[in-house]
Amino acid sequence: MDPVELSLFAKRIEAICEEMGGSLKASAFSPNIRDRLDFSCALFDASGALIGQSAAIPVHLGSMAFAMQAVIEEAGEAGETDAQLVFNDPYRGGTHLPDVTVVYPIRCNGKLVGFAANRAHHADIGADSPGSMPISRRLEHEGLIITPTWVTAKGPAMERILSRLSDGGGAARGDFIAQFSANLTGARRVEEWIETASIDAFETGCRALNDYGERLARSTIAGIPDGHYRFADLLDDDGCGNRDLRIALQLQVDGEELTCDFRKSNDQVEGNVNCPRPVVAAAVFFVLRCLMPRYTPNCAGCLRPLAIVTRTGSLLDPEPGAAVAAGNVETSSRIVDVVCGALAQAIPEAIPAAAQGTMNNIAMGQTGNHPWHYYETLAGGYGASATAAGAPATHSHMTNTLNTPIEVAEWNYPLRIEAYAIRRGSGGAGRHAGGDGLTRSYRMLEPTTVTLITERRSTAPWGRNGGEEGQPGRNTLNGEVVDAKVQLELEAGDLLTIETPGGGGFGRA
Repeated sequence: MDPVELSLFAKRIEAICEEMGGSLKASAFSPNIRDRLDFSCALFDASGALIGQSAAIPVHLGSMAFAMQAVIEEAGEAGETDAQLVFNDPYRGGTHLPDVTVVYPIRCNGKLVGFAANRAHHADIGADSPGSMPISRRLEHEGLIITPTWVTAKGPAMERILSRLSDGGGAARGDFIAQFSANLTGARRVEEWIETASIDAFETGCRALNDYGERLARSTIAGIPDGHYRFADLLDDDGCGNRDLRIALQLQVDGEELTCDFRKSNDQVEGNVNCPRPVVAAAVFFVLRCLMPRYTPNCAGCLRPLAIVTRTGSLLDPEPGAAVAAGNVETSSRIVDVVCGALAQAIPEAIPAAAQGTMNNIAMGQTGNHPWHYYETLAGGYGASATAAGAPATHSHMTNTLNTPIEVAEWNYPLRIEAYAIRRGSGGAGRHAGGDGLTRSYRMLEPTTVTLITERRSTAPWGRNGGEEGQPGRNTLNGEVVDAKVQLELEAGDLLTIETPGGGGFGRA
């Protein structure tokens, strides 16, 4: 396949993934998917190797690329032609329980040619606390665990899933159907493509694409000086009394290959910041992908020169059953900080200061006769670089969602947003200043259960080359500081304010 043909092939794959995302956004019911765009879409070849993805959530797609082949092998053949594979089990290909993955086999002339897949965050996945992001101690406390299961849109397996949700799956039913439909859109486009070409041409293109991705990844790694580089950073706490949890990395660059050894990281903990291996892989892959050329295809070939070593029973490779709700959102963010910190020793001008290092998770709602579930993450400051100041009030690294618009939040839920502003001066000073965080205040209009899972409240985003740290974040209820990870029972009139961290500065001022 010549370079022009390969480029056209890659762009067509990317366009199909983007169309899948457009279908999902347009047909989803929940604000979390429809407005915040907390979802990702991808295509895989017949073996389960990633061949393309939409420009969406890094933690979703890197983890899917890492785990999809094993999931497909475990699930086996679908019993019905319209069935799709549904799962969220973090120990069997998922990330955390709210992220539900749906996979559809693409067949042409009776032959399996690939898979269309998407992953979307469901604010209600059956946890005891509204928003399904509890301060949990075991996986079963975090909601409904779906092992890889073939499901039809109106079949008994789908009804069993929906029956476990607090409202009987009213809005969730629409979101699941939107996920199913997005995959059908992707499958239809691939089928149309193959009708005008051939199965052999499509399979040849998939192999060429992944080989090309591997060459670009190896070229990128070859540009990093060989050596061993070490870095460590801390998570504030696990929400269950364990503090200063260490994530330690030894990064080895050897020619065109990169090895990330996390075995000296903290043991797994009681709280839910434990991080499954696919999420660890996603965080490492994200950093490597950012170093690669912009035209690099998002495919499995980019992962081939990358090795990840973990220790079973550790924070980054917990035993099955350990709580992981925050590992996907908070621990993945700190892994990015650690990988960047190690690489900064090898390629100092290419690596910025630390970004906010948290997704500032807020889950709230009510159960009972009139249940509602609200979940969002909040932006903060980006770290400054050798060439520019950090961006303010931006979702960084492992998240790529939007904010929930004030009008959408107030229209759908009994709350009022009383402040939403840039947190001036929260970015670290330096030759280039870190980006500022933001402030967002919620006035409760009814009694509401709120869960906060936040980080960088006691540790600060680090600066680089003499740049100062960004300011840590702060959470307050009616003006009084509350813990970084906490469940609160609020009354009508209570005011919750989240101040997100600023990014680190770069260079001495």
